[in-house]
Amino acid sequence: MKLATNLLTLLAILAMSSACQRTETTPPPSVPQLRVEGTQLVNEAGEAVVLRGVSYGWHNWWPRFYNKDSVKWLKEDWGVDVVRAAMGIHYEEPELTYNEEPKKAVEIISKVIDGAIESGVYVIIDFHSHHLESDLAKTFFADMATRYGKYPNIIYEIYNEPVDDSWEEVKAYSEEVIATIRAIDPDNIILVGNPHWDQDLHIVADNQIEGVSNIMYTLHYYAATHGDYLRERGDYALSKGAPIFISESAGMEASGDGPMDYEAWQTWQDWAEERKISWITWSISDKDETCSFLYPSASSKGGWSEKDLKESAQATRTILRKKAGLD
Repeated sequence: MKLATNLLTLLAILAMSSACQRTETTPPPSVPQLRVEGTQLVNEAGEAVVLRGVSYGWHNWWPRFYNKDSVKWLKEDWGVDVVRAAMGIHYEEPELTYNEEPKKAVEIISKVIDGAIESGVYVIIDFHSHHLESDLAKTFFADMATRYGKYPNIIYEIYNEPVDDSWEEVKAYSEEVIATIRAIDPDNIILVGNPHWDQDLHIVADNQIEGVSNIMYTLHYYAATHGDYLRERGDYALSKGAPIFISESAGMEASGDGPMDYEAWQTWQDWAEERKISWITWSISDKDETCSFLYPSASSKGGWSEKDLKESAQATRTILRKKAGLD
C-alpha cells in the first residue's frame, strides 16, 4: 500500500514537472509573415491584410505605459492587431531620448515589442523623429533588426515625420537605413516617411525607392485638418504603384487638440477601408489634449474602465472592437 502511494505521488510530481516545462517552453502565438504585393499588404497566402491598432505616445514622456500588460489589454479588450512603439528623438527635452540615453530608451520600448510578440500582434518600431538622424537611425535599426528580425511581428518605421527635409534628402536617408536593416533582416516590412508630416505622397509617387522589396510609404492625417487634397495625393500614389500605410491618424485637428470631427474621420476611415490600407490611431498617453487617450487615473498596465478613457479613446476602441468581431 505504501509503495503504491509513493508511486502515485511520484507520478503526480512528474506530471506537474512536465506541465511546468511545457508552459515555460510554449512559443508565443504566431502571426503570418507579411509582404507587399503591388500596393497591397498581404499574408503568406497572398490574401490582403489590413492591420488596425494604436500608437503609444513618445516613450520618453509616457514610459509608464510601455509594458507587456498594456499590450495584452489592448489586444484582448480593444481588439488591436498592431501597436506602435514611438521611440522619442527630441533634443528640447532630452531625458530618456535615444540620442541621450540609448540603453534606457531601448529598454523601455523593448517592453512593448516583447509584449507584442508574446501577445501575437504586430508591432511598429518607430524612430519618432522630425529631423534627419542618419547615423543614429542606422545604429538603432541595426540593433533592432539583430534583436527582433527573426520575428514576423516586426515592422520598422524608419522616420516618423520629416518636416523640412526634401524628398531627395529623405529618400537618400531611407535607402541607407533600409540597406542597414536588409543586411540583417531581409523580409519584414519597412515604412518610409515623406516630407511635411508624411503628406507629400504625390512627390514620392513620381520618384520611388527602387531595388528593394516590402517597403511602404506612410501617410499621417488628422481628420479635422486634412481633407480631400491628402486623400487625392494618396490615390495618386496608389495609381503609381506606391503602397501606403497610415501609421498615425486621429479624428481631431493636427495640433492633437480641439473637438472630434466624426464626419471627417468617418470619411477617412471609409477611404482607408475601401483601399485596404492599414491604420494606426494616436495615442496611448495621458496628456491634457484630445488625442491622448487616457486620463491620469488610468493604470499603467491596462484594465481601463470607461472613466479612464477620453472621448477619442472610447471612439477608437469601439471601431477596433467592431473590426475585430468583439462586439
